[in-house]
Amino acid sequence: MTHFSPSFPTGLPIGYSWRTTKEIAPVIFPFDGSIVCDSPVGDADDANAALTHALNIRKEVGALSSYARKELLARTCAAITEKREEFENLLVHETGKPLRDCVVEVARTILTLETAAGEVSRLHGETVPLDLLPSGEGMLGFWVRKPIGVVVGITGFNYPLLLASHKIAPAIAAGCPVIIKPAPQTPLSTLWLIHIMREIAVTLEIPQGIVQLVTGDAQVGAILVSDPRIGAVSFTGSAGVGHAISKLAAPRKTLLELGSNSALIVDDSADIEAAAAAAVRGSYYASGQACISVQRVIVLESVADSFVALLKKHLDAVVVGDPRNAATHISALINEASTNRVSDWIAQAVAGGAVVAHGGTKSGSAFLPTVIIEPSSGSLVWDEEIFGPVMCIRRVKDIESAFALVNDSRYGLQASIFTSSLANTFAALNELEVGGVVVNEVPGFRSDSMPYGGVKDSGIGREGPRFAAEEFTVTRMAIIRPDIKGPKS
Repeated sequence: MTHFSPSFPTGLPIGYSWRTTKEIAPVIFPFDGSIVCDSPVGDADDANAALTHALNIRKEVGALSSYARKELLARTCAAITEKREEFENLLVHETGKPLRDCVVEVARTILTLETAAGEVSRLHGETVPLDLLPSGEGMLGFWVRKPIGVVVGITGFNYPLLLASHKIAPAIAAGCPVIIKPAPQTPLSTLWLIHIMREIAVTLEIPQGIVQLVTGDAQVGAILVSDPRIGAVSFTGSAGVGHAISKLAAPRKTLLELGSNSALIVDDSADIEAAAAAAVRGSYYASGQACISVQRVIVLESVADSFVALLKKHLDAVVVGDPRNAATHISALINEASTNRVSDWIAQAVAGGAVVAHGGTKSGSAFLPTVIIEPSSGSLVWDEEIFGPVMCIRRVKDIESAFALVNDSRYGLQASIFTSSLANTFAALNELEVGGVVVNEVPGFRSDSMPYGGVKDSGIGREGPRFAAEEFTVTRMAIIRPDIKGPKS
């Protein structure tokens, strides 16, 4: 028995219709291994067909009116809002993520579509004073934004609907046809989103191929991102895959939202109770499968004992179990391989001298919330992104040591500090080598309207509808001499 009967055609949305694939594969409910439903598996031919169609309609899409692009996004937003509970249920089953996190994902998707619709009217240029040089006297200069061309978006499994919306919505706002490749484990919610959007496009006399979807393996992805005729690639996933995509896509523009091992600092002026509650909340949402979940907690020595003691009551309140239960905080990871990897990394840390203060084992198919004390630099749980419900805690002597420890990482997406000190707040803003500094909240805080992205191996470029839409355009400069006689001699 399957959990989901698709409300969209079979096959892949390519061109003006749905293209039948040679293969199908089951989407698995991570909690119990049951089948959600079967999903189409694309191949090289499907990827090339999608590219050809997107390239053929590129100029037509680029010429769409602001009204048409805004209406497509606004009406899609309304349709997702109407079906929000159905999307939440589907996300629970295809990702295995707790219902509470899927509710948040759908709400954020709605905000992303709504915000992108508003950004259509804000994509504009400005005048430039060309007469700053004598040779420019009497000349008129201004620049406008033009669509960059075909956008290829590749998304991760953990927030499939939201991540797809952060590729699709800004591309449409900018006037670009977009091809999405979702993670193989979680294609269903994105297929449904694209079906809804294509149906709305028909009513607005917009080409359905403005948004297409291709599933498949790494070969499919390589075909999409390496085609020299595309305009940009937007990828969310691991650092290793992101680096490979960047090489394949060069010299075309790439936006890379990659991994992290986000840190939370607790200084000696902080509200320790609030910091402890936030550390637990920020470590275990989405079962720890979020790139900005709390992984490293760095606490000043003077408050470390109090902080660790206060963690206990919050840890005891974390519910592990069936993701369909509204009370559940942690459920099964996306697959068994991920679970085994988390277990192996913990064992390595313990062998290196770290202490497991809480959890460290499974309960059924889910990993218990885990706290590791004093893992060393060089251990995988400290240096790399664990993508599981694991919090690591280390003590430092002063705030300067805390900043140095945060920065001693190849990642730099977001970090947070709990403090009542204005001096430490501004020192964190100035010293932390990350894309976002969060004060007195978890590093996982993200508003979908803000610029979001990292530095170092956490990526390049910025998401958020305004910022991604600008990334998906190029400036075109107009340089005009109204007087054909030329400059004065």
